[in-house]
Amino acid sequence: MNAIVDIERLATDAVWEVSTLEEDSSWAFELSADDIAELRQALAHAKRLGRKVPDIDTSSFPLPKLSERLSQVRRELVDGRAVVLIRGLPVAEMSKEDAGTIFWGVGAYLGSAAAQNAFGDVLGHVWDLGKDFKKDTSARGYQSRLKLSFHTDATDVVGLLCLRAAKSGGLSSVVSSAALHNAMLEQRPDLLKVLYQPFTWDLRGEEPPGHDPYVSLPVFVRHNGRVFCRFIRSYIESAQRFPEVPRLTEQQKEALAFMESLAHEDRFRCNMEFAPGDMQFVMNYSVLHSRTAYEDYEDLDRKRHLLRLWLFLPELSDRPAAYSVRNKVIDSWLRQPRPPIYDVNELMGVATH
Repeated sequence: MNAIVDIERLATDAVWEVSTLEEDSSWAFELSADDIAELRQALAHAKRLGRKVPDIDTSSFPLPKLSERLSQVRRELVDGRAVVLIRGLPVAEMSKEDAGTIFWGVGAYLGSAAAQNAFGDVLGHVWDLGKDFKKDTSARGYQSRLKLSFHTDATDVVGLLCLRAAKSGGLSSVVSSAALHNAMLEQRPDLLKVLYQPFTWDLRGEEPPGHDPYVSLPVFVRHNGRVFCRFIRSYIESAQRFPEVPRLTEQQKEALAFMESLAHEDRFRCNMEFAPGDMQFVMNYSVLHSRTAYEDYEDLDRKRHLLRLWLFLPELSDRPAAYSVRNKVIDSWLRQPRPPIYDVNELMGVATH
């Protein structure tokens, strides 16, 4: 049971506002010419070994100098700002497969890749398939061009690599959930206390065999000295479709709405334009992310296209017990990992998550 008696103010580097990131830009950096040359050499080495995703690890993708910088990135995700932006990978000069392999190789220095769906996709695609996750519970936000509210993903870290930007829109935003926690403690401690109590979450068809199609999980949970956050308001609201699930109380509704309203305040919300070659890594337990709606090109070869990694980090292996059901599902998906899909026509034919 999650203890909620004495909710304390969080005092970590993961508590930040936009001004904090503007004053200290160490969380974002540009790849140097030497960095890019080293990544190309590692790619060539993996090819000589005949390795492809997902059968590439740090030994088959050697980064003798850049690996130390990536160790700093991992520390920044675990004990720092919990968000990192790496810019400058020249994806326009590469095939999508080569860019994806480099992205995978970078991720290998941060953690272990998780499968993102029942097909075992370990290098996923953020690509508009015309889905509407608001109407279809089997659809996911990354399969649409609709606005995504602030949320967390299911693993320790989510990574995104921009291959192509949208015609317009598609702005990425991040916000410190740790900062929102403290703001709620100051302004509405009664509502923060509610977020430390269990809510019922819709598993949206991804429950283990024999398990209920929903799970009980608080938004904030304190575990072994760290406060973990998991926030997907739409999943909590869609769980109400099950008649046996307890109805959301007015106070629960107010708590969810208040946290989301804080996330949209200018002082908390950090916006960034994704340019081709940008890599963004976010630690889900301390940072929420979102995306504005976007207009895309009709030409398949010009459509907005991001690659996605879900990573588990060794430093975060001790997770709250309430996360075990979802993690069990993800682990089961990894038993048969599927090589990445890069053909755009095949991507458009993907009909499931």
